[in-house]
Formats: sequence, structure tokens, C-alpha cells
Amino acid sequence: MRCLHASRSGAPSARLFFSPEKLAVKEILGFGAAMDAPESDPCPVKENVPLFSCDQFDKAVARKISQMLLFGLSTACVDNTTGLFKGPASVAVVIRKEMVDYLKQRSQAYIAEATIQGGANATSVDEFLEGPTEVVSVLIDEFVGTKRNLFSRVSGWLSSEGREEKIDDFVQEMETNVFWPIDRREAVAAILIQNVDLRNVFHCSIKFDSAEQLAEHKSQCGYRTLNCMNNGCKAKFSAMHAEKHDLECPFKIIPCEQMCSEMIMRREMDKHCITVCAMKLVNCPFFQVGCESAFPQCNLEKHCSEFLQSHLLYVLGVIHKQEASMEELRMRVQLLEKSHSINELSEALDVRSLTLAIKEQEAKMRKLERNVSKIQNQQELIKNTK
Repeated sequence: MRCLHASRSGAPSARLFFSPEKLAVKEILGFGAAMDAPESDPCPVKENVPLFSCDQFDKAVARKISQMLLFGLSTACVDNTTGLFKGPASVAVVIRKEMVDYLKQRSQAYIAEATIQGGANATSVDEFLEGPTEVVSVLIDEFVGTKRNLFSRVSGWLSSEGREEKIDDFVQEMETNVFWPIDRREAVAAILIQNVDLRNVFHCSIKFDSAEQLAEHKSQCGYRTLNCMNNGCKAKFSAMHAEKHDLECPFKIIPCEQMCSEMIMRREMDKHCITVCAMKLVNCPFFQVGCESAFPQCNLEKHCSEFLQSHLLYVLGVIHKQEASMEELRMRVQLLEKSHSINELSEALDVRSLTLAIKEQEAKMRKLERNVSKIQNQQELIKNTK
């Protein structure tokens, strides 16, 4: 199986390993491990190329290949300078040019050889190399092999962790210094895609008789480049992937997943749903004293109002503990419900506030009971003295 090394930046590298089947395909295509990088001769011109042909391609595939190009260049530069008194940056310019020329010429050789072989061999090639990224991976690995110096070949350097770290460091150095900008790498990737995409799956190969026909087609071509219209998103993609991007774009404003009334940016959805969303499920604030209800956050006041009697009973049980029976607690609830402060009690939305309100109301009720008892005693005394 092919193994892509993952860098600290998360992009795949071009350090590849192949199964025996892959190696067999490389032999079919004539990729010799000892092949030297070709000189920078002009690329042969293909015959019968029409004057007006669409040159648009799948941007997602081009982006993957552009990442592979950067890691392939980094690997070649590091392996080429291992054990020497110079760093990979000192050879990067020269090796970059050699690699681009190599890939262009070998990709053209690939399509020529695959076309000539045809029949069973072409089918075999397609089985192992399903897309441009597979083919370009093989080519990059072959080029990297031609740049390894003697020390790299015999020292065990190819399997060391230090090598991988050095390659990753040089990739980040090139990205920081914009040594090989992404747009230039994608331009190279576009050429490679057109050269190796035999089945015309990843680029447009439609031909036209006039520039007007071509221009009209390009405005509707499925491979044309689109910019995401969502505010904050800088993504570019082929038109055929517009729907997929729309379903994944982190900057798109969409309805709340919990069906509250707000519209939320997709990237902020999780945070919204677990913090401020009105439809976030919450436990009843009287859960600790016995109410096990759960409901959307926006229904808190409604719940506390509807279940005031049971909440009063729970809190009274905590206040009086074992001092009162359940029947006495129910009687106290009825008295509290008949009091003039029932609205004040219904506004209490947690255990603490309801406990304080109950204690205040009970204090008033006890004072009232004492006054009533005192008046009754006085009336009884007056009656007895007559």
C-alpha cells in the first residue's frame, strides 16, 4: 500500500511506499529507479490539438497535487544535502526546476505509453492508478529517488525520525517564505492533470470550433472556478463541487440545529447549542430537591409556574426535614397558595430564591396566626368576665 507521511501542518507528503503490484505498474510505465532527471528540453507538442479546447480542471485535485509537490521538493532537497556542509535551501531553486521539468516530461510519457499499450495493459494501469494523484505520486517518488546522495542511500537516513522532522521543518520554512506559492504549484498541477487524466474525469477536454463557443462553454463548465459567497470564507472550488462545499462551509449561516429562532454560522453552531440557545435542554433548577424534569431553556418560567405546588412541597420538605409529616407539608402548601404572595412565590426560579420566599411567607403567616390567637384569647376573656 502507498503510505503518505503526514506533516505537522496536516498535508500529505510525497514520501511513498508501494506494494509489489504498484512496482509492477511502475515497470509497465518504464519508471526506472535509477533514471536520471531529464534535461530541460522543450516538451514535445501533441499532434492534432485543436485551436479551441477547454483547459479547466478539478481544483480540489489540483490542490492535493500542489501539496504533494511541496513535500516532494522538500524531501528531494533534504536527501540531496544530507551529510554535506549546506542546507536544503541552497539547492531548492535548482531542484524545483528539475522536478517540474521531470514531472511534465514523465507525465507526457505516461499518457503516450498508456495509449500505445492499450488493451489489457491499459486496464491494468487503471486498476492501480485510479486518478491523477496516484500517477503524480509515483512520478514524485521516482524524482525524489534520483536526488538522494550517497550518504542518504547507505546511512539508514531514509528511515530515521530526524529525516522526517527535517523535511517537515523545510516545508514550513518554504511556506513561511512563500518560496513556491500555491497558485504556481496549482498551475503545474493543472498541466500534470491534463497529461495523465486519460479518462477525462478530472479535467474538461471538450473542443470547439471558435473562440466564441469556447467562451460560452467556460461560463457554464462544471470545472470553472467559483468563489464561496459566504462572508468570511475564502474557499475556491470547481462548480461541480459547489453543492458539496455549501453543505460543509463553516461560514454559512444556517438555522439553529435545535430549532430555536436564530440563524447561526455553521462553525459557531456547537458553541451556540451548548451555551445560549433558547432550545438547549436543561434540568429543572429544583432537581437537587427532587424535580427530575428536563425541558428547553426557554420554557423555564412556564415550568416553574406550572409545577409550583410540587416545588413548594419539595422545598418545604427540605426546610422542615423530619419535623412535619407529608400531610402537614401539603397543608402548608395549601396555605401558601392561598396567601397574597403567591405571585412572589411563582417568580422564584431556583431552590434558594424559593426557600427564602417560603421562609418569609411562613414568618408572616406565623405572626398573623399569633395575632389571631391573641385576639381570640382576648375575646374569650371578655366573654368570661361578663
